[in-house]
Amino acid sequence: MTEGRTAAPGPPQHGTQHEGLATGLVVFAAVMLILTGLLSVFRGIMGIAEDDIFVTTQNYAFEFDVTGWGWIHLAIGALAVLVGFGLFTGALWARIAGVALAGLALIVNFLSIPYYPFWAIVLMALDAFIIWALCVARKPQF
Repeated sequence: MTEGRTAAPGPPQHGTQHEGLATGLVVFAAVMLILTGLLSVFRGIMGIAEDDIFVTTQNYAFEFDVTGWGWIHLAIGALAVLVGFGLFTGALWARIAGVALAGLALIVNFLSIPYYPFWAIVLMALDAFIIWALCVARKPQF
């Protein structure tokens, strides 16, 4: 029955399954980067305020001041939020900056394990997913 039919006129169909997956991964990475950035901002504020929520250990190879860590988390978190919103535009610079910031945040969270171990490991896992999502997605179409 379909031998003589042609495709219905209309806009060209660009949405293949792979493009939809790539768009979904970039949106996932953008949302996660914004969320982890906001959490890092809040964690930075806690560190700057010298809150007693952070517990330090005696024998740790990387010993840092909690206030210094607060400023580092605040700066990385603020940049992550901005880059996360930039990812919604589909810009290549935002993807590159997102991978770089998530990698930097992963390292910072690793170094802050003694101060807040469970939360640092959770954020490290989220940062790894962000890096994966931004590197796997080939061509976002917004």
